[in-house]
Amino acid sequence: MMEKEAEEKGQDQEQEQEQVVNPWQVSAKSGGKIDYDKLIDQFGCQRLDQSLIDRVERLTSRPPHVFLRRGVFFAHRDFNDILDAYEKGDKFYLYTGRGPSSEALHLGHLIPFMFTKYLQDAFKVPLVIQLTDDEKCMWKNMSVEESHRLAWENAKDIIACGFDVTRTFIFSDFDYMGGNFYKNIVKVAKCVTYNKVVGIFGFTGEDHIGKVFFPPVQAVPSFPSTFPHLFTGRDHLRCLIPCAIDQDPYFRMTRDVAPRIGYLKPALIESSFFPALQGENGKMSASDPNSAIYVTDSAKAIKNKINKYAFSGGQDSIEKHRELGANLEVDIPVKYLSFFLDDDAELEHIKKEYGAGRMLTGEVKQRLIDVLTELVERHRRARAAVTDEMVAAFMAVRPLPNMFN
Repeated sequence: MMEKEAEEKGQDQEQEQEQVVNPWQVSAKSGGKIDYDKLIDQFGCQRLDQSLIDRVERLTSRPPHVFLRRGVFFAHRDFNDILDAYEKGDKFYLYTGRGPSSEALHLGHLIPFMFTKYLQDAFKVPLVIQLTDDEKCMWKNMSVEESHRLAWENAKDIIACGFDVTRTFIFSDFDYMGGNFYKNIVKVAKCVTYNKVVGIFGFTGEDHIGKVFFPPVQAVPSFPSTFPHLFTGRDHLRCLIPCAIDQDPYFRMTRDVAPRIGYLKPALIESSFFPALQGENGKMSASDPNSAIYVTDSAKAIKNKINKYAFSGGQDSIEKHRELGANLEVDIPVKYLSFFLDDDAELEHIKKEYGAGRMLTGEVKQRLIDVLTELVERHRRARAAVTDEMVAAFMAVRPLPNMFN
């Protein structure tokens, strides 16, 4: 199927689908799981296959990230073109972002940043991180001032993931928009009709015009000319966007417009959702604190949330569990371990023993508690070391001294 046909196919109205996946809502109907094969077909992207993962390992001379090995990042658009260019000696840059809607990040928010950190280190390329404080002000019941403040606070959590300040530019839309950024926004906006944006995003007559205006704002960081202080003279530098697949509508629009205004289409590498503790019919949400593990949660809170809320595929009695084993397809502790337990052999051992009924739910939950407590504590220490001066350095409009070295 040609890309344009695939992209038009992805613009069907949400109400016609059996599941709702867009930048603001993710849910499966009837208590089911998100159907990622259907999403790939609906959106018109491609499955990330083993040959691409093997190629990443060969080109970077390092083991593929756990999120690649285990299919967390499972779909892409033109990732093969990025690798083709890199193999020929052509560099690219990374672009990802965060909508600052809460004081602290939860584990689901960390996924794209952990993976982007790996990509930055593996390919030794620059990175721009957009903080869409304008978006959250328009979609949430939040003042401009509060949204802007949260962007600064969220930047500290992002920096704590270990990004290289000599290759990374973090910006707030409220602070940075203007100049080439705004010129590119206007170029994109002129190419997208109202009917088109309604078809892609499902806006209605009740939505305020700020929502209709916003998509070009998220589009233009994928064009290097948006950042003249970084990429002057590199207008054909390729861009790779690591993101969750719910952000795909923004970049379907971007990829449709890019050639019409003289830019290369951005490439994407897209992840599945980090599920809520209660199950895989949606993603972990900041609006429900009991669905999420936050990077600010204490060891006691992590233990209580997992023991109380993490949906188990184990049987309802020990005798039955020993006989039938656990249903690994619905078990959230196993799912979370597949994200954050690095040891492949240990994960396979847990799946085998738990699935056969030789390991109990309590044992699996305890292993998850240990893994997440260590991860959150490590992040908390890193975040505590991030000063306002460090945030200012990442957000300073200046050349990146180590951009491609």
